[in-house]
Amino acid sequence: MTTVSASAENLSTDAQSCDGGSMCLELALEGERLCKAGDCRAGVAFFQAAIQAGTDDLRTLSAIYSQLGNAYFYLGDYNKAMQYHKHDLTLARTMNDKLGEAKASGNLGNTLKVMGKFNEAIQCCKRHLEISRSLGDRLSEGRALYNLGNVYHAQGKQLGRVGQNDPGQFPQEVRDCLMQAVAYYEENLELMRSLGDRQAMGRACGNLGNTCYLLGDFARAIRYHTERLRIAQEVGDRAAERRANSNLGNSHIFLGQFENAAEHYKRTLALAEELGDAAVEAQACYSLGNTYTLLREYRTAEEYHARHLSAARKLQDRVGEGRACWSLGNAHAALGNHEKALYYAKEHYNISKELGDVLGMATAQMNIGDLCKVLGLPVDAAPAQPQDAPAPRTPFNALRVRRQSMEQLSLIQITPDAKKKEGEEKQEREMVRGESEETEGPAEMFMELVARCQSARMDEQRASLDKENRPRSKLQRAASGPNKNPPPDSMLEMLNMISDLQSERIDSQRAELRPVKKSPKETKATSLPGLRPTQTTSTRPEDDFLDMIARVQGSTRLDDQRSELPRPKPEEPKQPADEDFFTNLMRAQAGRMEDQRASIPLKESSQNKPSNSKNGK
Repeated sequence: MTTVSASAENLSTDAQSCDGGSMCLELALEGERLCKAGDCRAGVAFFQAAIQAGTDDLRTLSAIYSQLGNAYFYLGDYNKAMQYHKHDLTLARTMNDKLGEAKASGNLGNTLKVMGKFNEAIQCCKRHLEISRSLGDRLSEGRALYNLGNVYHAQGKQLGRVGQNDPGQFPQEVRDCLMQAVAYYEENLELMRSLGDRQAMGRACGNLGNTCYLLGDFARAIRYHTERLRIAQEVGDRAAERRANSNLGNSHIFLGQFENAAEHYKRTLALAEELGDAAVEAQACYSLGNTYTLLREYRTAEEYHARHLSAARKLQDRVGEGRACWSLGNAHAALGNHEKALYYAKEHYNISKELGDVLGMATAQMNIGDLCKVLGLPVDAAPAQPQDAPAPRTPFNALRVRRQSMEQLSLIQITPDAKKKEGEEKQEREMVRGESEETEGPAEMFMELVARCQSARMDEQRASLDKENRPRSKLQRAASGPNKNPPPDSMLEMLNMISDLQSERIDSQRAELRPVKKSPKETKATSLPGLRPTQTTSTRPEDDFLDMIARVQGSTRLDDQRSELPRPKPEEPKQPADEDFFTNLMRAQAGRMEDQRASIPLKESSQNKPSNSKNGK
């Protein structure tokens, strides 16, 4: 699997300039350090604290989402990993960051793959490929091709688990998926050759060899695994070298080249001991025992099967113990040690009974019967298969009990399988049930009755707009919607008359709703955890509702109903109490006193003055 995550270290300069972003960045950097050190659980705690601190820097938040999604992926919590990779994808699209969108799509595709949602995973990985090619990013294109090959390979393996099919004997549906995986792997290999990336070439060769092995093309698988082995030796990757030797041994077995297979299995065993991998060591011993059995070298086969039994007991692998006992019984029977063969056959029977392996019990019972005849013992000494034998744990185990710690290690485990929990399966089964199974209680019936009685009253208060933004009447809305019990014609005539009389009155009281345009950043980023809003100041839903009412009603309806407040009068200087009394008295009697005054004849006096002056001269 190839996961891509943005590092928070490159964002320190920009993020610290944001208000409050320094605390979020410091927590994110510590979480990244812990994840790189292998402590993903502690790293998740720091990333969650960074989200709680919040930041308005979208690049920092995108890096946190990517790292948090990858951490949850490695912890096996695929639902949370998918959630945060979706947040990262939404944020990348909000910022119009094409490269970030490609990386987020790839991570989301890998997560969906291990969850078994292959169709959705293919869509995400193809989107990753499309963006990478449009940007001309060949390295990102190589990752997308590799991820697409992994998705088709995992889908083919899951479909091929139904029934018991040997490599090359799968149904056509499985073969189509595997062929599609081969096409993407080969395209990835050619691209990595042109870029000179040897490690990426080795991964592609290993996956191509495994896929060709499942398709039954063993010669082609050997060619790719040989190249994988050569590259692993060049770069010093001991684990990859061990896997390549194991896969080469498996391919040589199907071609009948047992000596070559034994050499590769011996190399696998030596590398497993060097790496300290006890499970792979046990698997290599089991493979070597079977190989030498095919070579009819039973003494050597018995030695490797004995080592396998000892390793399985240390690992507490009961299935591995049962297979080792069965193989040891066959080896000792071939060597003529019938007493030891009988002992291991009985051990095989007891372990199969404990595991509920009906087929293993039948095989062991048959071997015990044959050995009793050879030893001259009574046939009754062979244990009879109980009637009440425990059923296998799964239908697949009725045919064969898979030994996960041994057989499944023969091929490279490219990605972990999705963990499907019983609670999720139960929830899905409950969701499948139809509504006919649900019963209504008294409370539900009462509420339905109230809704039926009050529906007409509520509908009258609704404003429904048609395509021309004109309000429709109640009858028009009722005609366009479903109506289980249509009213009679007489009732319709009366309702039409009422609608004609009251429609204008009701329409005049309606307020036209004008759509409010929101920016893409508001609509997409407001639901992202850890993002602090920068453009809006409202923190509660009711504030947003009041803002909407103010925008709709503020310009027309409310402005028309406002009246201008009277201007305040200037305050008069305060006077003493006695002066205030006389002032009020004068104001009250001013009109009366003015009526009693006699006017002075100013004009006559002014005319007499010049005459007097002449006489004086």
